[in-house]
Amino acid sequence: MTSPPGGNDDDAAAKPGRLVCARCGTSAEAPQLTWTCSVEHGARRDFCGTCSRENLRAIEGRLDSDWW
Repeated sequence: MTSPPGGNDDDAAAKPGRLVCARCGTSAEAPQLTWTCSVEHGARRDFCGTCSRENLRAIEGRLDSDWW
């Protein structure tokens, strides 16, 4: 088994963390199937299921979340 440089084969490194919605601040254990992930200006932003549903057209139109 190989590891990335500076990494290790420890299972703790592979465990997912918590997600925090970039819009409303809701948090949940990762992964969440109803959440949406977006990369805006090089930064990853996660959005909860409620915020994702409320802004579906803007997401499909590829608008940055600042425009929602």
